Amino acid sequence: MLIRHLSFFVTLAEEKHFARAAELCHITQPTLSAAIRKLEDDLRVTLIARGNRYMGLTPDGERVLEWGRQILFDYDSLHKEIAGSKKGLSGTLRLGVVPAAMAAVSFLSERFSSENPDATIEIKSMTSRAIQHGLDTFELDGGLTYLENEPLENVQRLLLYHERYVFVCRADHPLARRRALNWAEAASQPLCLLSEDMQNRRILNGIVASAGLVLKPPVVSNSFLAVCAHIRNGLWCSIVPHTFFYILGDKTDLVSIELVEPHHRQALGLVISNRSPQSPMTKALERALQGADFDADFDRHVAVPASSISSIAR
Repeated sequence: MLIRHLSFFVTLAEEKHFARAAELCHITQPTLSAAIRKLEDDLRVTLIARGNRYMGLTPDGERVLEWGRQILFDYDSLHKEIAGSKKGLSGTLRLGVVPAAMAAVSFLSERFSSENPDATIEIKSMTSRAIQHGLDTFELDGGLTYLENEPLENVQRLLLYHERYVFVCRADHPLARRRALNWAEAASQPLCLLSEDMQNRRILNGIVASAGLVLKPPVVSNSFLAVCAHIRNGLWCSIVPHTFFYILGDKTDLVSIELVEPHHRQALGLVISNRSPQSPMTKALERALQGADFDADFDRHVAVPASSISSIAR
């Protein structure tokens, strides 16, 4: 059985279309079909439910897909291990990052790149559930996500920092001169928040529910960029992690106000698949982050808006 035949099969299973899969594999469609039949002959099973078009995988095909991804992952890791032993680690580190953690990802990149200057880093904004899928299917080397609220399965975890939550509004907002707000006061304002497919929003929902409240924001988005745009507009406020201002920088027209009653902190960190052996990329990532303290990094870098009366320092 040739590795490339297995690669063709995995590509077809993911694309669910012979022509698209053949194009991605840089072969003709008849060549793809012949490779799949050769793989079936070698394994003595039927992998594809055939018709006039792709009809899906057989039960045997589903099992071979799971093993195929593992075999291709290990084969790629073997190549990287050999190449790395000769000239240092290269290739691409693939990361999934929840939107709320995007403020912290540059700290991760800084540490990894300093030890692996020939490697590139590919960062994707993903939900925590999509990160779980990416790790399970070998599409990601690691993820930056919440560690406690909805913990991922079959992963190793490395705590990197904690986020807490602040109310953000324009400096000309009626509440802008307050030193602190309780969650009931914040929830009563016109808010733009992340949508409920994002774990950050589900965490906020849980906090306000513990106070007997419900969040009913008139605007939601799966992007913190959209949240930022609505805050700057002035008609909306938001509840965001205190790390938000690392991205915004010194914006004097925005005010950050601590949220109290209740106080809440949430742990975030690295997740990698709990498998052995780990890929060279995963091992390098884990090694680069040993002893990392992103809380301290944020303390050094976060700029408090000059118009803010409240502090976002711990």
